[in-house]
Amino acid sequence: MSDTSPITPASAPDPDPFRVSDGDLDDLASTLAKTMAEVRQHGVILDRLGSEPEPAPAAGQRGDGVPEAEADNPEQADGPASVFILALGGEEYSVELAALGDWVNYLFLPVYGREISTTRPWCAQWHEHPEAVARLHALWLAWQQLTDTEAGLAGPSTWHRDHLDQALVHLRAPDGPFAACTTSPTRPNHRVLSTPAPEYTEAGA
Repeated sequence: MSDTSPITPASAPDPDPFRVSDGDLDDLASTLAKTMAEVRQHGVILDRLGSEPEPAPAAGQRGDGVPEAEADNPEQADGPASVFILALGGEEYSVELAALGDWVNYLFLPVYGREISTTRPWCAQWHEHPEAVARLHALWLAWQQLTDTEAGLAGPSTWHRDHLDQALVHLRAPDGPFAACTTSPTRPNHRVLSTPAPEYTEAGA
């Protein structure tokens, strides 16, 4: 009687475990963290570029009980009237500021930061200086537009000439938003300069 038991292939030897040194692990973790931050930043950019306003409903077909006169009033429209960060508030402002922070920390400062000096001040807490936030956000919006493929080959050059150079002149001027912040990295100091108080007038004056 012949042996009909199934024939099993010979067991292959287990491969040697792959080991990574601690130094390489630290480098990989750092690279991964930066990559994840860039992915989040790109996601914000793609969401903004890919979003389109909803088409206006046809006359008489609103169906939500809102009068047409109110629908035509921009003040009654949902959402901010501008993408500029100063037009945002609450959670929208916080989300936009976090995305701006990724761009400032991972692109703007490593490439255009330059050395800190009394003639070129900088504050690590730039996000608490309203003027700095406004100028950096405007610079970032222009960067998103002019580095897009639709901007053409001259887009980046236009961004440097018309936006970056002008922003740096005002941001890092000796009397700019960081004028009261110390320039020594070993003695960090942060102070927001006071602004002129608004002038109030009596009604009917």
